[in-house]
Amino acid sequence: MGIKERKELEKKEMRKLILDTAMKLFLEKGFENITLRNIAEKIEYSPATIYLYFKDKDEIIYTLHREGFEELYRWQQKILPVKDPLERLYRHAEMYVSFALENPEYYDLMFIKRAPINRIKEMKLKDGMRWDIGMRSFDFLKENIKECMKAGAFRNTDVCVAAFSLWAYVHGIVSLIIRERCDVFGEEQIRCLVKGSLDFMQQNMIVNNIKKEEQ
Repeated sequence: MGIKERKELEKKEMRKLILDTAMKLFLEKGFENITLRNIAEKIEYSPATIYLYFKDKDEIIYTLHREGFEELYRWQQKILPVKDPLERLYRHAEMYVSFALENPEYYDLMFIKRAPINRIKEMKLKDGMRWDIGMRSFDFLKENIKECMKAGAFRNTDVCVAAFSLWAYVHGIVSLIIRERCDVFGEEQIRCLVKGSLDFMQQNMIVNNIKKEEQ
């Protein structure tokens, strides 16, 4: 490995160390209670070192936020082999729940915490940029729904309305669990409630819609 390659590797490792440390501190003490100095002290470097990689805390939060969406998109790719679009949509919901429950710290940052929004709004005002990383996953869901429409589901429904409604439905499920609002039920009952809720969604939002149109 040459000097240039070694320096690039060191930069990547330092960047990862900063992000991993920041995420850990954010989870332990809350985003609002952590400063760049706290992160620097934890990794035993000066705050000036962090400024070489990130301009402020909002940029760190936004970077972690993007990492979460990159991972979500990778999870979404796993359902592509499912040929039946209706079955794929159900698997899509299952996948989303699994992703959220296995990555609660990312999910909290992606869909619940307000912290990343500052950076997103700043970028939109400055450059007119579309929230590409989030919209990519939403567009993936829309494409799945469009195929379901071709198969007879969601007739006379706007694709964005259908996608938003299903997203909101599943987001509500995982948010209640992640924020520990379901602990009263116990683990086994929560699993049953999640599966039952997804079955309910499939039967009442999708299958019944097709039956009504066929009558």
